[in-house]
Amino acid sequence: MWERIWEIVRKEVLQSMRETKTRMSLFLPPVIQLLIFGYAVNLDVEHARIAWMDMDRTPESRDLGSAFAASRYFDVVATPENEEQVQLLLDHSRVQAVIRLLPGFARDIERGESAGVQILVDGANSNTASLVSNYANLVIAGYSGQVGAGQQGRKIMARSPAGPASGSLPSVTTQSRIWFNPEMRSRNYFVPGTVVNIIMSVTLMLTALGLVREKEIGTMEQLMVTPIRPLELIVGKMIPFALVGLVDLILVTIGAVLLFDVPLRGSLPVLLVSSLLFLMSSLGVGLFISTVSHTQQQAMMSSFFFSMPAFMLSGFTFPIQNMPVSIKLLAYLNPVRYFMEIVRGIFLKGSGVSVLWPQMLALGVFGVAILGLSTWRFHRRLD
Repeated sequence: MWERIWEIVRKEVLQSMRETKTRMSLFLPPVIQLLIFGYAVNLDVEHARIAWMDMDRTPESRDLGSAFAASRYFDVVATPENEEQVQLLLDHSRVQAVIRLLPGFARDIERGESAGVQILVDGANSNTASLVSNYANLVIAGYSGQVGAGQQGRKIMARSPAGPASGSLPSVTTQSRIWFNPEMRSRNYFVPGTVVNIIMSVTLMLTALGLVREKEIGTMEQLMVTPIRPLELIVGKMIPFALVGLVDLILVTIGAVLLFDVPLRGSLPVLLVSSLLFLMSSLGVGLFISTVSHTQQQAMMSSFFFSMPAFMLSGFTFPIQNMPVSIKLLAYLNPVRYFMEIVRGIFLKGSGVSVLWPQMLALGVFGVAILGLSTWRFHRRLD
């Protein structure tokens, strides 16, 4: 049996490596996808273009303007003088926000009253607008804390000639620690997800196209009159595609660590074992698609029809917790979702089997069920 399986594997490898285009399609798309997600798909906002409109023109307002200019999140690129200039800047997307201080800003601070700062944000891109608004509020909150501390110190000094120590007041301070991704880099969040997408898309499509190609060119019937059994044919066809998926996994992992400085805190063997569990589902779906497709074009379209919804419901971009209940139920039936949790847990959190075993168990159950059903259906089609 293993000799027959080996011949199928050898045939598939030679057939895949015979043409340059086929060789390039096995390994070039994963690299391109990694580069795109690593460099282009980035939700971090740094050096946002803002306009500074100071209508108070006092030392206090200039101090706040200096705080914005010193922040790595903002670049002050314009100083409008009137409402028309503000509207022109926002309409033409020359700035992403306008920070405006009204007359009386310093006076309100001296009186101990609330001094307002207006933030006008371009909301065409809701994610960027939210981040810019939050960063601006942080800068203003930092400035407000400095102003409040200065006023409190002056009041203490006024009450006690002996100095601030004799009249010090208790205060509460907060310190936040961000675990697993301290710099809040979206690249660390997205790049591990590309591992899931690459393994799924490559193995699913290769399996579907490889089996349908045999039917299209008429060699499936020739294989069936040989001593090769249907199960041996399936195993021999899937082994090369599984190896391609694992090679792509290693390539993407090396690229993520070396090119984009994404941390790999967990165990590589655990990642490989989890990938093998997921490959059962991915190869099984590809095998199932091959049983319902008559041409390679149909197989490609069916692969896209499955992979796109599965990827969207995996939590790669959109949190599953924010989805409606009916969509959440579909996400629980999605093997890609569990593999996504495993990959991000290994990369960012350093999680091991003791933490990830529920997801690994789910992948094993889905893999056995999907691969078993697809093998049964393929066997019936051959008969």
